[in-house]
Amino acid sequence: MGLGKQPAEVTREEILEALKDVRDPELHRSIVELDMVKDVTVANGVVTVHAVLTIGGCPLRETIVEAIRNRVAALGGVRQVEVKLGVMTPEERQALIQKLHGDHGPQARAAFLNPDSPTQVIAVASGKGGVGKSTVTVNLALALARMGYRVGVLDADVYGFSIPRMLGVQGTPTVIDQMVIPLEKDGIRVISMGFMVDEKEAVIWRGPLLHKALTTFISEVHWGELDYLLIDLPPGTGDVSISIAQILPSASMVIVTTPQIAATSVAQRAARMAEKVNMAVVGIIENMSYYLPTPGSEPVYIFGQGGGSQLSQMLKVPLLGQIPLDPLIREGGDQGKPVVSAHPGSLAAQAFMEAAKRLVAQVPVRAQVAPRG
Repeated sequence: MGLGKQPAEVTREEILEALKDVRDPELHRSIVELDMVKDVTVANGVVTVHAVLTIGGCPLRETIVEAIRNRVAALGGVRQVEVKLGVMTPEERQALIQKLHGDHGPQARAAFLNPDSPTQVIAVASGKGGVGKSTVTVNLALALARMGYRVGVLDADVYGFSIPRMLGVQGTPTVIDQMVIPLEKDGIRVISMGFMVDEKEAVIWRGPLLHKALTTFISEVHWGELDYLLIDLPPGTGDVSISIAQILPSASMVIVTTPQIAATSVAQRAARMAEKVNMAVVGIIENMSYYLPTPGSEPVYIFGQGGGSQLSQMLKVPLLGQIPLDPLIREGGDQGKPVVSAHPGSLAAQAFMEAAKRLVAQVPVRAQVAPRG
């Protein structure tokens, strides 16, 4: 009785082709394309992949190793997979950065600085604090991501940063030769002062330092290809808002308010600031619009009624959404589980989704890029 036909041994070329599907989880590019695979050897069904990481303390090294093993093990004729890791030399890191930048130089880190960029930059502003601006930013970002868009969030509220807690993302960004890699949660790339200092620390900076921090967040962060970058502005019309307008002159603005007249009259100041720096206001979101004591009951207008509509009429921009007052929103923000992702069927989540759809209709991605998903 003869032996059955043995599967042919996998070739080095087949392995490299398979590894093109493995993407660096921070840089979002193929490890083959980024020259992170230095060698592949095959002997009697045992495949050894020699790969290099950008830095020695890469926080996602195990993720990369597991992805390599799984992809190679799925090939026919592979009996065992070994992954040996090294670290890029300074010269290799510079070559990688150049590859990421292409012919555009360091400005490619924030391609949306280019007026022709397909990325839409949208600043989320409010006239005063306490209206839920950061909550709206986080849930809008998640809603856009659920629609299939590539989304980033820049927490520009340097003094009162809250985006890390609300998104439930912790850690320290990786830095590759002065190129900062944003952290990521639920497909959203995030940068915040909250990643640089302890949550309980007070940031005591004057205007020039604030401007420098914002410039770093925008121009030194490798955001990659984004459809939308949402910027959570601090409340009011101070230095940060003016700096953002100077650095990103093509950015649009969404204003968050609550229904009462006192809040909408203050929100008008943010609109006036936007007008003075030539930033287009593209819509209003009214937060805490109403409360439903029980499902199907008549709404209770705790903070009054009609302020958002009145503001949108005054500014001649659409009212993008009216977000209900819902304990799930507050709980989600405290727990790092925003309502759009944690309770997608809730009335609040649906209100955020509708607001995101109206925002996309108002500010479509400039290039002909279809949503993913």
